[in-house]
Amino acid sequence: QVQLVESGGGLVQAGGSLRLSCAASGRTFSTLAMAWFRQAPGKEREFVATISRNAGITVYADSVKGRFTISRVNDKNTVYLQMNSLRPEDTAVYYCAAASIVASMKADDYQYWGQGTQVTVSS
Repeated sequence: QVQLVESGGGLVQAGGSLRLSCAASGRTFSTLAMAWFRQAPGKEREFVATISRNAGITVYADSVKGRFTISRVNDKNTVYLQMNSLRPEDTAVYYCAAASIVASMKADDYQYWGQGTQVTVSS
């Protein structure tokens, strides 16, 4: 079992920045591919970014490319999502996810999920 705890969400003005963190426990972190997804009210959960076990591969949704950066520190069992140039349409609950795969954009490939952290971007 893997436990994931997100933090770092909040309210920010458009154009601002936030950094989300996700702390993992229960399994060797370096064996897990990690990802961020988000879900806005009334919408389906969507892929944001993923990073492979050794951080050699990162993939981003087109909507966040160039603005968001996913990273990980295996010694700290933590994955991060640096979000810059935030827009009102980035408002959502952001979820951290983990799986024993290289990297995937599909939510169904991830077995472990955090509880989510709210990000609200005001215009």
